[in-house]
Amino acid sequence: MDSEERTTNRSEQKSRKILRSLIRKQPWDLLLVIGTGVSAAVAPEIPALCSWRSCIEAVIEAAEQLEVLHPGDVAEFRKKVIKDRDLLVVAHDLIRKMSPRTGDTKPNFFQDCLMEVFDNLEQHIQNPVVLQSIIRLMERGTMVLTTNYDNLLEIFGQQQGKPMESLDLKDKDKVLQWARGHIKYGVLHIHGLYTDPCGMVLDPSGYKDVTQDPEVMEVLQNLYLTKSFLFVGCGETLRDQIFQALFLYTVKNKVDLEHYMLVLKENEDHFFKLQADMLLHGIKVVSYGDCFEYFPEYVQDLTAQICKQRSPDADRVDSTTLLGTSCVDCAKRKLGENDLDLSKRVKQSDNVDTSAGDLGIVKKFETQVQGNCAGPPEGEAENWALSTPEFQ
Repeated sequence: MDSEERTTNRSEQKSRKILRSLIRKQPWDLLLVIGTGVSAAVAPEIPALCSWRSCIEAVIEAAEQLEVLHPGDVAEFRKKVIKDRDLLVVAHDLIRKMSPRTGDTKPNFFQDCLMEVFDNLEQHIQNPVVLQSIIRLMERGTMVLTTNYDNLLEIFGQQQGKPMESLDLKDKDKVLQWARGHIKYGVLHIHGLYTDPCGMVLDPSGYKDVTQDPEVMEVLQNLYLTKSFLFVGCGETLRDQIFQALFLYTVKNKVDLEHYMLVLKENEDHFFKLQADMLLHGIKVVSYGDCFEYFPEYVQDLTAQICKQRSPDADRVDSTTLLGTSCVDCAKRKLGENDLDLSKRVKQSDNVDTSAGDLGIVKKFETQVQGNCAGPPEGEAENWALSTPEFQ
């Protein structure tokens, strides 16, 4: 084995390391923030999904073909995409250029361009590994929001028989339900969705009704304080004005929080500087490797390790446990017979005139209790997890 090959193997091995503080998180303690990297991994044949730059370039191309942008503006925006570092500003300017002069963002041609760019998404899903991992986490209580305009996750989830729901910030009631954990398969699109002509914005001013609503802002910002955000496939999210308005501006003592961000480590100096900078925001930056091809497998492995973790209280049998003072007490409470010794009922079943129905119930709860102590039975992880008090 030559030196170059050994170096490659060491790099691959190192990319498999995962922070223990992350894999010990329970799925319902996480909130996934999905960026363009997820879409790029799933549908690599659509350039617009690969990055903000690619998306803007594709929109400009569509605007030129649809003749909804003056040729002079097309040329100017193409220069900006190449020269300007802050692509979010370029995107803001582009959407405003294709919107009414009143400053309102609807109706606009930007949506038509996105519909052209994202046509027939379901036909372009090639590598669903990351989406499968996200759905697996959602099954166990993980919440999901995205800065993406596409609905690849919802399309895939529906193909798997999940009642996926796309949400945006325009619907206050839905946002509150989602934030309180009442829409299990809801995906919150904070920029809106390309299929909705009224919900797409890039500027926080488009969400004044949300950002000026104390109830909504309190619920959303409470998520940033109580959940561990896991940024997946995100590059510019923390600089995103809408994300900042929703979660960062009024949240104090961010250094005390514990969030995570998966990134590509292309340059060591840049990576370690980013790590140091993000810790000030309470975010631990984690490398999935020095090659984007490692990303899907890393997410898959991370999901598997998180999902196999049991509740930290599962093995305790004192008065502070989720199961109460003992597993038998748990069964007795469920039966509503705290004054009756459960074990005696089972042992004396041959001598006491116990109906088959009663004995069946006792045995059923004995089985459930044993299952709770030993972890979820094969194929019943979701139901087992949802039976714990966090979900009741």
